[in-house]
Amino acid sequence: MGFLSWIVFGLIAGILAKFLMPGSYDIGLIWTCILGIVGAVVGGVISNFFGKGKVDGFNFGSFVVAVIGAIVVLYLAKIFAS
Repeated sequence: MGFLSWIVFGLIAGILAKFLMPGSYDIGLIWTCILGIVGAVVGGVISNFFGKGKVDGFNFGSFVVAVIGAIVVLYLAKIFAS
């Protein structure tokens, strides 16, 4: 995937992760995008570590992995921000 595709993919994953996580997160659109992209990378690393697949494009499996990774990153960001 190209760079712009990763930004869009991360933005969507970050928005969905913010929606699924309880509590309020006032981080803005840019930070949502950054956390989504980082979450996609983290999700891909975790998925590869456990041998469950990889993030390899715009498909449902990659999207689920990216959202789970974004939730993990969002949770860690909330812990460290407190």
